[in-house]
Amino acid sequence: MSTLKKHNSAILGAAFLMATSAVGPGFLTQTATFTESLLASFGFVILVSIIMDIGVQLNVWRIVAVSKMRAQEIANKVFPGVGYLLAFLIIAGGLAFNIGNIGGAGLGMQSVFNISPITGALISGVIAVAIFLGRETGPIMDKFAQLMGFVLIVLIIYVVFQSDPPLAEAAVRTIAPEKIDAMAIVTLVGGTVGGYITFSGAHRLLEAGVTGEENLDSVTRSSITGILVASVIRVFLFLAVLGVVSQGLTLDPANPAMSPFQHILGNVGKIVFGIVIWAASVTSVIGAAYTSVSFMTNFHPFIEQHKRYFIIGFIVISTLVFATIGKPAQVLVLVGTLNGLVLPIAMVIVLIAAYRKNIIGNYRHPLWIAAFGWLIAIAMSVLSVMTIANYLGMS
Repeated sequence: MSTLKKHNSAILGAAFLMATSAVGPGFLTQTATFTESLLASFGFVILVSIIMDIGVQLNVWRIVAVSKMRAQEIANKVFPGVGYLLAFLIIAGGLAFNIGNIGGAGLGMQSVFNISPITGALISGVIAVAIFLGRETGPIMDKFAQLMGFVLIVLIIYVVFQSDPPLAEAAVRTIAPEKIDAMAIVTLVGGTVGGYITFSGAHRLLEAGVTGEENLDSVTRSSITGILVASVIRVFLFLAVLGVVSQGLTLDPANPAMSPFQHILGNVGKIVFGIVIWAASVTSVIGAAYTSVSFMTNFHPFIEQHKRYFIIGFIVISTLVFATIGKPAQVLVLVGTLNGLVLPIAMVIVLIAAYRKNIIGNYRHPLWIAAFGWLIAIAMSVLSVMTIANYLGMS
């Protein structure tokens, strides 16, 4: 493959790795649940979250690219030792998410092939591991993420056309919502660019050598593409669910995301949903394992040298934990919210790093992007505190 082709493949691959890491079973469940409770006003929450997501990724990806350092290395230069704390939070969140992700893949297999979720999870774990068995894992991972992203978009668009959502009302309520839910914003932003997802694409570009000021246009394009791909999937899923709940259907609390598919397509809907949740889950398994291990590499040179085997180990552990212990459904939403709490910490570290010469050299970080980042860090901190207060019954 030519250098230019490799460069372009890495840019697109990083965007899809970030997008498909974001679109997991929790993403599908949250979108369906919040659409049912907020109806067309959920469009406003999606719009706010997209704007915040772009602000986060513009800052994070640019600083990682210019510094040519992983996020934990940047954090250790900003505040000695904080990189290890950040790494711990990302790895712990990545493992918790991955147990949910592998469970989602198992449910997808169950819906399509009528096998037990544990058997489905074990098969999915083997498929995810297979991607990291070859020497050239990066390009294979990129292509797989792109293929699964395409499958997700095509199937969800088909369901939207069948569900006949109230598009005019959705458009109006996206600008003028009837109700606003702070927890929904925290959960969406946390689930789309929180935790390990914040750094998945940026670390992929770093590994591919797409770094330095000369590549900033490519880095920016890749970061925004990733957000837009995840957002297109979210918007179409929102419209599909809205089309169903606006007709008076109640979603099944045990599996809210599957209800619209079954209602619209009958028995075929179960299979279509199975493919959707499997594609969303298995790519998230890969993204979480890849990014979590990229945060371990500064613990010891041995991990960097044998990264592939650590990624495989991460997937195997996640799969075995799910197969032996299982996962409570509320863990996915809770971890999504916790990822929202990690985000302000990560953003503050990145924004301080943006003006440290020992990290970014002579690069001048655009003031408007930094201001955008600080606004998001403050907003997410406030919204996160409000959400925790709600959890504790204080408000």
